[in-house]
Amino acid sequence: MEEFHKVRRLPPYVFEQVNRLKASARAGGADIIDLGMGNPDLPTPQAIVDKLCEVVRDPRTHRYSSSKGIPGLRRAQAAYYARRFGVKLNPETQVVATLGSKEGFANMAQAITAPGDVVLCPNPTYPIHAFGFLMTGGVIRSISVEPDETFFPPLERAIRHSIPKPIALIINYPSNPTAHVATLDFYKDVVAFAKKHDIVILSDLAYSEIYFGDTPPPSVLEVPGAMDNTVEFTSMSKTFSMPGWRMGFAVGNERLISALTRVKSYLDYGAFTPIQVAATHALNGDGSDIAEVRAIYKRRRDVLVESFGKAGFEVPPPEATMFAWAKIPEKFRHLGSLEFSKLLVEKADIAVAPGVGFGELGDDYVRIALVENEHRIRQAARNLKKFLSAADDTLHNVISLNARR
Repeated sequence: MEEFHKVRRLPPYVFEQVNRLKASARAGGADIIDLGMGNPDLPTPQAIVDKLCEVVRDPRTHRYSSSKGIPGLRRAQAAYYARRFGVKLNPETQVVATLGSKEGFANMAQAITAPGDVVLCPNPTYPIHAFGFLMTGGVIRSISVEPDETFFPPLERAIRHSIPKPIALIINYPSNPTAHVATLDFYKDVVAFAKKHDIVILSDLAYSEIYFGDTPPPSVLEVPGAMDNTVEFTSMSKTFSMPGWRMGFAVGNERLISALTRVKSYLDYGAFTPIQVAATHALNGDGSDIAEVRAIYKRRRDVLVESFGKAGFEVPPPEATMFAWAKIPEKFRHLGSLEFSKLLVEKADIAVAPGVGFGELGDDYVRIALVENEHRIRQAARNLKKFLSAADDTLHNVISLNARR
């Protein structure tokens, strides 16, 4: 049977191919060290869990909740932005709670996109940035992910040669998957560009608190005038190790937030109220939980960079996020990221995310997630070293994994 129209617009989900091979290997008894999906292994802080348990005992909280988020939660998010970025938000009109930043992006695409609208999107980038708009009938024009002087000339060309003129520019710093970090000066140029061309800025700031230097990543909303045309998305998944809780936010321009709120009002009743109350408790905390999570990821990053480097796989140290973005070793680059990722599962018991899953310009890379402890990362490095040292002798016997299906 012919595929449905919207499903047809989506490419094969490349991560699923690695996941199938990983599941098959585990079924056969292999101990796969999973550095693929960005699924935090750290427990949610106990105080947040305790608050959830306390509130869930009240049967009144079991009823439908508020799609835009309970008032206390929106106030807590506004207070967080004031503390962290010096940005003042009206919790009634400039903050909406989302079921994670992924849902927020997808529904914002529903709210602002007409069929054929052009959106400027980094390549490589987190898949929902592009596919949220593709599913609504939009058109994606790829732009650079590098937050430097090379970013703007191609962007100007994209504006000049896109018909119709783009409606929105997506930015994502700290970047998933590349871990690039933007400066406030870069954001000033982005805001000036968007105002010049009358386009919307959609900023994904999901990794604002997972950074390893002395300077915290800024928000684009810190730029004077950014509130006129910008919405920013954040998530509690990584910051508070709450991925399964599905709690995030969109904040910024009132008109855009109103459009998102209206779409959401037709589609969901918001997160379970006890989750929203627990999230409020987390946001109103002293930040010590966030600092502890950051320190753990930094130690893992350092172990990964050192141990993989000694194994013969150079991994540039990321400045932020819970990911490393590493170029495939030269002798394997001709395979592409998907085949190389499959090979690591089969020959080294390591799962990583193929870079092509984030866009065709990522095909020379793999994304490595810091979601295993330091001992397991070192074990992965030992497996990798053994694989790389024997590759010249064994790879001529390897049949393309695609041929096995």
